[in-house]
Amino acid sequence: MKTITQVFSADHLQCNQLFAEIEEKAYKNDWQAVSSEFAHFRDMMERHFNIEEQTLFPAIEERTGQTSGPTAVMKMEHQQMRQVFDNMHKAVEQQDNEEYLGLSETLLILMQQHNAKEEQILYPMGDQILGTDVADIIAKQQAG
Repeated sequence: MKTITQVFSADHLQCNQLFAEIEEKAYKNDWQAVSSEFAHFRDMMERHFNIEEQTLFPAIEERTGQTSGPTAVMKMEHQQMRQVFDNMHKAVEQQDNEEYLGLSETLLILMQQHNAKEEQILYPMGDQILGTDVADIIAKQQAG
């Protein structure tokens, strides 16, 4: 049986790979590709955040009784990344290479730190405490 850690970490990897590809295109000033691929990346990230915020985090909060613990931190970090997405979108619209790449660096750091916390702490905790709910959460993630 697959685990939350395996499935959600694989999703991180897909998002990270697309992000790196977009950054390469930004370095080359291929704004048509950056524009369409950034929209796809942002959609992928929003889908990932929404599955976590609507399915995984509430399940963990229910089992632990904690709503101000690790899941609250993850939600806050999602909001920080969403703000960076907004700023990056503006840079894409303006074809501002310097601004986009600076924001890209910021987002990369945020994602690396965020993903490490989820992959090393939150996901394994979910696998451990959610028992039979793991399969349902994974099914929702894969259907999403």
